Amino acid sequence: MPATDELSPPGLTWHRVAPQYVSVRLISSAISTVVWTAIFSIPLILGLLGTWGNRPQWWMWVLSGIVLGLGLVNLSLIPRRVRAIGYAEAPTELWLRKGLFFRSVTVVPYGRMQYVDIKTGPVLNAFGLATLTLHTASAATDAVLPGLPRAEAGRLREQLTERGEEHMVGL
Repeated sequence: MPATDELSPPGLTWHRVAPQYVSVRLISSAISTVVWTAIFSIPLILGLLGTWGNRPQWWMWVLSGIVLGLGLVNLSLIPRRVRAIGYAEAPTELWLRKGLFFRSVTVVPYGRMQYVDIKTGPVLNAFGLATLTLHTASAATDAVLPGLPRAEAGRLREQLTERGEEHMVGL
């Protein structure tokens, strides 16, 4: 997809992460929403059982409702957030972008990369995906690209390593 915002230069070809990554994020966030709703519903459950007073208080219902509502809003935004994640390979650097409301673009020069790491977990494995992490000398660099197909992550790691070695020769 072509660059569509003012944060990136014209002419870059942006690539999105795998559409299956939406499912990974939905599963993770759904589990988180259920756990947090259950934790914040403990007073309500104790109130319904009669352990915490005679009957549930209004704030017990509101507390559970707010946590559940925030979780549902988060779940509804996940597909759009995943579509906002992308990367572009320029001649001398790799561009990464993310964010729906608070967008960010990170540019990592190939010559500054120390090593490229691929990570995967049980849920990512189930969908055939991996996370690519670029490590530089700067600890503040947020160069993580989640949700890549494993084959694409491997190809990108090899290509970035080669380009990094080429660009480091001149330093």
